[in-house]
Amino acid sequence: MRKDKKEALQLRSPGKSYNEIRDFLGVPKSTLSDWLRKTRWSSKIKHTLAEKALEKNTIRLRELNKIRGEHLARLYREARNEAEEEFEYFKLYPAFISGIAIYWGEGDKLSRHLIRIGNTDPLMIRAFVKFLCEVCGMPKKAVRAYILLYPDLDPDKCKDFWIKKSGLSAKNFNKCVVIQGRHKTKRIPYGVCYVGISSTYLKEKMRIWLTLLPKELTKKSYYLRV
Repeated sequence: MRKDKKEALQLRSPGKSYNEIRDFLGVPKSTLSDWLRKTRWSSKIKHTLAEKALEKNTIRLRELNKIRGEHLARLYREARNEAEEEFEYFKLYPAFISGIAIYWGEGDKLSRHLIRIGNTDPLMIRAFVKFLCEVCGMPKKAVRAYILLYPDLDPDKCKDFWIKKSGLSAKNFNKCVVIQGRHKTKRIPYGVCYVGISSTYLKEKMRIWLTLLPKELTKKSYYLRV
């Protein structure tokens, strides 16, 4: 066994992360992954580090969401730097990956501060609310929602439906928005529900995650390597 691999195993055993081992030995993370990922105890350590990172990130997001003013510019730079490392831990969590994937397909990409999606599928809305609150650490009371309706739909009935299905309360919902399309009736029984949160800090992280997720999903499986 080569010396640096043996040293990597010795550093991994007490719970060092790939980044810490890389900085100490100068070995690329891809090489460390090849060496360590098939080791059962290393996989357990990875899950433990992921749980710690998730807890740390949740607390940090809650704290930084309260900060205003000139300090934000520096914190956003830190957010971009941290997001890449955090992705390596959070990608183990289905709620994290599904939240980014949902936003990738359905989210508002233009706003600098809104992390918002709109859809007619109650399960997608509920999954995204879970991502915002349980993964990103945002308080549920900060999540805002509204329903886009066509004239043939009953606003109260639609609102009751989305309150039950989204995991939110009536306090989270703003007034329904009724639009006039080319046709006065549409085959959308409960309208389109929009849910989201305002956080420029989290939006910075989301931008990084949106670049990392496609790369992760398009990697060749190591099971297929020769």
